[in-house]
Amino acid sequence: MSDYFNEMYEQGLVRAPYAQLEDWTRSMPAEFRQMKQAEAEALFRRIGITFAVYGEGGDPDRLIPFDMFPRVFSQLEWRKLEKGIKQRARALNAFLLDVYSRGEIVKAGKIPARLVYQNEAYERAVSGFTPPRGIYSHIVGIDIVRTGPDEFFVLEDNCRTPSGVSYMLENREIMMRMFPQLFRENRIEPVDGYADALRRTLASVAPAKCDREPTIAILTPGHFNSAYYEHSFLADLMGVELVEGADLFVEGGFVWMRTTEGPKKLDVIYRRIDDAFLDPLCFRPDSMLGVPGLMDVYRSGGVTICSAPGAGVADDKAIYTFVPEMVRFYLGEEPMLNNVPTWQCAKADECKYVLDNLGELVVKEVHGSGGYGMLVGPKSTKEQIETFRKKVEDNPDNYIAQPTLALSTTPTFVEEGIAPRHVDLRPYCLVGEKIELVPGGLTRVALKEGSLVVNSSQGGGVKDTWVLAE
Repeated sequence: MSDYFNEMYEQGLVRAPYAQLEDWTRSMPAEFRQMKQAEAEALFRRIGITFAVYGEGGDPDRLIPFDMFPRVFSQLEWRKLEKGIKQRARALNAFLLDVYSRGEIVKAGKIPARLVYQNEAYERAVSGFTPPRGIYSHIVGIDIVRTGPDEFFVLEDNCRTPSGVSYMLENREIMMRMFPQLFRENRIEPVDGYADALRRTLASVAPAKCDREPTIAILTPGHFNSAYYEHSFLADLMGVELVEGADLFVEGGFVWMRTTEGPKKLDVIYRRIDDAFLDPLCFRPDSMLGVPGLMDVYRSGGVTICSAPGAGVADDKAIYTFVPEMVRFYLGEEPMLNNVPTWQCAKADECKYVLDNLGELVVKEVHGSGGYGMLVGPKSTKEQIETFRKKVEDNPDNYIAQPTLALSTTPTFVEEGIAPRHVDLRPYCLVGEKIELVPGGLTRVALKEGSLVVNSSQGGGVKDTWVLAE
C-alpha cells in the first residue's frame, strides 16, 4: 500500500492534523481496544443502527462495521473542501433549473440534448415548473476521494436522497461517549447542528401558499426500506412527523396529514422515496407508497417536495462528466474540485479505449448505485472482465469508465492491530435560503485489505470524521 497517500503519515512523520492521535493509539492495549470495539457494537445494536441487505439470505438487518480510529482534517483542508462543495451544489441546482425551463446549456452545445431529455431520470411532469427559490436539490451528498495532500476529486454527486447522515451523527455520539478525553484534548468542530440546519433549510423553501410556520414531514417508504432507521432518526431529531403515503391525502389543493386530532395541512415534504413511487396518478400507477394527486398540489404551489421530483437527472453518471462545464457556464468560475477523468462509452472512440483497457479501469453503470453494477478491472478475474465486456458492447450508452484512483488511506483498527485502509468522504450540503454544511461528513472505509469499494453493501464500514477548529 506504499503507493497510496497515507493521511496520517508523510515520509515517516506524523502529519499535523493527526499529532494528538499517535500517543492515543500507541498507549492503547489490544485488550482495551477489543473491549471498546465490543462496546461500540453493543451501542450501535442497542440504538438500532442497522442497514438492510436483501437477497443474500440470513438476517437482512446488519450492523454497519464501525472503526474507532477517526479521520482528521485540518481547518485549512476543510475550508478548501467546503468552498468547492458549495460551488458544486450551486452549479448543479442552476443546471436543474435550466434544463426544466429554457435549456440554455443544451442550446449552447455544452451538453448533448439526448443525455438530458432522453434520460430516464428527467421528469417531464415538472418541465416548466419553478420550485420555491428555484431549488431542485436541497440535500446534496457529494462523494469525494483524496489522492494526495492537496488532491481531492469528486467521485459522484447525489442530488436525490443521499443517505448516511445518521451514521455521521451517531459515529460522533459514540466516539464522544467512549473516548471523552480525546474530545477534551482536541478542539473538534461539532456536527450536531445538522438537524437544526436541515429543518431551517426545509422551512426556508415552504411554498408560496404557506402563510404561517411551515409544517414539515419526512415521507418514508416504510420500515422495510434499508434506510428506515435514518428516516425515523432524522424525524426525531428535527421534531417533525414521519409519515407513509397512506398517512397523507390530497384535498382542496393541499396535502393533509391524518393525525389523532384530525387532518393537518402539510407544507414541506422531505421525501425519501423515489420519483416513480411519489404519485400513482402521475408516475407508476401501481405505486402503493405515494399520494394520489400529490404532483398536482406540488405544481400549483400548495406543497414543496424536497428534493424536487426530477432532481435525479443531475446525479446521473453520464451527466457527471459535464459538472465542471456547468460551473463555468452558470457561475463564470473555474471548478474548485475536479472530477475524476471519465470516459463515456456512448462515444465510439472512448468506448474502444475502455474495451481495450478493461483490466485497468473501473467501469460503472450510468444509473447504478451502492457499488453494484460495476467492474473494478485490477481486482477482477479474466472471466469477470469478459462478461463485463459483453455488457458494454451490447449497451455502450449505459456505461462510463474511470481510472483506478490511488485512494488515500487512513489508519484503521484491524484484527492484527492498526493498518491503512482506503476511504472516501460524503459531506452533506444543504441548499435553501442559504447554502450550509456541517464541518465533517460520512467517512466510509474499505475494511478488506486492498479493496477500493467502500459501500456498506459491499463490506465497507464507517468512521467518525473530525474537522479541527482553528
